[in-house]
Amino acid sequence: MMQYYEATVLTKGKKVVYGFYANSIKEANDIAKIKYSGVLIKVILATEPLELQFARFKTKFLQNIKKRKIKPDALIAAIRQLAVMTNAGISIHDSIQEVANSSDDKALVYVFSKLADDIDSGKSLSLSMENFRYELGNLTIAMVKLGEKTGNLDISLTSLAEMLDQIRENFVKFKKAMAYPRNVMIAMAIAFTVLISFVVPQFKSIFAQLGAELPVPTLILLKLENIFNHYGLVVLALGAIAFFSFKYAIDNYLHVRYSWHKILLKTYLIKNIIKYSTLNRFTLVFSELTKAGIPIAEALDTSTDMVDNLPLQKKLQSVRLAVEKGSPLYLGLKDTNMFENMILQMIKAGEDGGSLDQMMQKVAEFYKNKFDAIIDGLSSAIEPIMLVIIASMVTLLALGIFMPMWNMGAAAGAM
Repeated sequence: MMQYYEATVLTKGKKVVYGFYANSIKEANDIAKIKYSGVLIKVILATEPLELQFARFKTKFLQNIKKRKIKPDALIAAIRQLAVMTNAGISIHDSIQEVANSSDDKALVYVFSKLADDIDSGKSLSLSMENFRYELGNLTIAMVKLGEKTGNLDISLTSLAEMLDQIRENFVKFKKAMAYPRNVMIAMAIAFTVLISFVVPQFKSIFAQLGAELPVPTLILLKLENIFNHYGLVVLALGAIAFFSFKYAIDNYLHVRYSWHKILLKTYLIKNIIKYSTLNRFTLVFSELTKAGIPIAEALDTSTDMVDNLPLQKKLQSVRLAVEKGSPLYLGLKDTNMFENMILQMIKAGEDGGSLDQMMQKVAEFYKNKFDAIIDGLSSAIEPIMLVIIASMVTLLALGIFMPMWNMGAAAGAM
């Protein structure tokens, strides 16, 4: 348990007192010798000042109410560092403490410091990680358990880093592919808002002087202008409330999340991205686990836990039930209707030939290539939708502004 210590140091002929935290008097002496320059006079257990007590309470309170999401890049780097240090024979406690000391990610520092404390108290690494399942992820905990079970923690951590890196790479590819269409749509939304808020009001007085019946596009523009200029903040507030309420419902109610995931699986483009990224992740994790000698049922359990989409997860959970009843793996996968016939034949050949792990690696590579192909063609697939939206906005603005003028010109010509 962390306690507050004070070190008295003689530096430049003056005694200076420094306060800091440590787990024991021995650790406090070691920290003081390294951290503070000068002659160390004494280190004592002291009463923590009220302002530090308040700051620590505030930090702990905020940590309890706010989940600490570790950045993927920071987690991957930490796992790689752990793998290297454990392979070099350094104890897991010292390795984790070193990672915590060298990282800039506050969430990672907090989690790994707690892990080091738990290990110091006699807990296993995987058991300690159970308290941080959200921060570390199911795959991290599963691979650490695997390493502890086989006695090859460094190998499991290396494989884990590779898998996390590939999952991260898929996310980055998707993010990059969406950058162009997202930026174009944001620019168009800003331009449309500016036109509605500042340009349309200039024509409003002209339209009012006409005294004639205005066409539908113009009425729509005037209605939008009224909403933007008089109720803009209210609309933004309602939009924000609706967004956060929806996010809260998805995060806290299983049936809402399930329904939302079901809708996503029926959405143009999104459904294929979710499907192939899920299958790539599932087969990748499953191949690594079976290669390490984990029983198929247990490997299926862990691999299925990695699936974020609930309807797909439910389908894949049925595979374990089928395998436990004695059904071959390929038949259980066939019943999900998620795998192509060619893939099922590959898995069947792997089962029959005793090379399931190698075959599943090839399947994982196949789905990775499918995912990459979809991402590479994402911009061109979105372009028709963007063109329709942009054309609709431009047409509405053009007709809304110019149709009354054309009507006025026609009326003047008739006179």
